Amino acid sequence: MTGVELRQLRYFVAVAEELNFGRAAERLLIAGPSLSQQIKALERDLGVRLFERDRRSVSLTAAGAALLPHTRALLEQADDLRRRAGRLSGSEAVRLGYVNWLPSDLTARTAAVAKVHIDAWVAPSHAQAARVADGSLDLAVCWVRTEDLARLGLRARLIGADRLYAVAVGTDRRDVPAGETDVLVDDDVTSWRSWNDYAEELARTTGAREVRISDGAITGPAFFDHVRRCRRPVVNSPKGQTLPLPPDLVRREIVGPKVYWTWSLVWRETERRASVLAVVDALGDGVGDLGIHAPDAWLPADDPYALQR
Repeated sequence: MTGVELRQLRYFVAVAEELNFGRAAERLLIAGPSLSQQIKALERDLGVRLFERDRRSVSLTAAGAALLPHTRALLEQADDLRRRAGRLSGSEAVRLGYVNWLPSDLTARTAAVAKVHIDAWVAPSHAQAARVADGSLDLAVCWVRTEDLARLGLRARLIGADRLYAVAVGTDRRDVPAGETDVLVDDDVTSWRSWNDYAEELARTTGAREVRISDGAITGPAFFDHVRRCRRPVVNSPKGQTLPLPPDLVRREIVGPKVYWTWSLVWRETERRASVLAVVDALGDGVGDLGIHAPDAWLPADDPYALQR
């Protein structure tokens, strides 16, 4: 077996698929006699005959038929190894934009595969997705819909998810049904288009009450002022997940259903650069479903991961 080479295995697969040495040689761009010699060398090293051949026909032996699927699998693994090695050697800088959340271990996970430059312009999800589409960024972490991906020519991988909660006045910390909450929708669609789309569908499908505002108070201290004015718990946006609450307000978990916001890593469908694709794999591999496919979880119908439930 020490003499077996990957190219010989590729020759074996080509002849097995063509069942004709002449056509296989043309496909492989080598001379027919050379192909025949390589197949004989492979048979010698493996210790079995792979083909029955005469002047009129070529057919797989029982051993050849049995080894063919394993050979294909081995070649696929070799191709995957070559792709991954190529990505590891990439030194080109990759530009990554975000909204307000990034994986805490981003640098550790990507350091070996690419030089990731975090873009300083923090912009809304729809703006970051558009920047990837027009080439201003290579990647972005944002919230997107399936419609956005198709319209902008993007692909997406799930890399994070926030379970949203409600904020309320008082001391009652019990879980609250989604249908008993308020959700803020801002008139400024330039800044809040993604959140508004999400919030409006949340209200339509769960019974949450939509509250229109015009002061940009989806997050921050002004959000807390709206909570104090509302008589019901108010859904907190993903931009406010880590803000400490004032002492007169409490956090209440939303149930029936549990409400999730997904974070996607997006890149162009036409992207072929090894460094960019290596970052996609580094950040997307092993993420899991993060709870978003549980029976009591809620996602917008057009969320890229909703169809996987």
